[in-house]
Amino acid sequence: MPLLQFLDHMIPYETFLNDLSARIVKLLKSDKDDPEYISQRKAYEMFGRRNVERWRKQGKIIPCKRPGKMEYKTSELRLLQRTVQDYFDYSK
Repeated sequence: MPLLQFLDHMIPYETFLNDLSARIVKLLKSDKDDPEYISQRKAYEMFGRRNVERWRKQGKIIPCKRPGKMEYKTSELRLLQRTVQDYFDYSK
């Protein structure tokens, strides 16, 4: 049986795949009722105003501008929510 080696231990490949697939199924179930787009106000409520503004400033999300409102793609916000962020700006 093939093994995956991590810095601290080794895991059988089948165990890794089972854990990964269980996590994917859990995420799909939790996101299945999400609308494709949400308003900026709703994005601020769900993900935090500062987070949304930071992601937008960093160019990680681009709002869809419609007459009278701005919307964000929910799947992109969820991905950013689950991604480890580096909050320090080293370019300064």
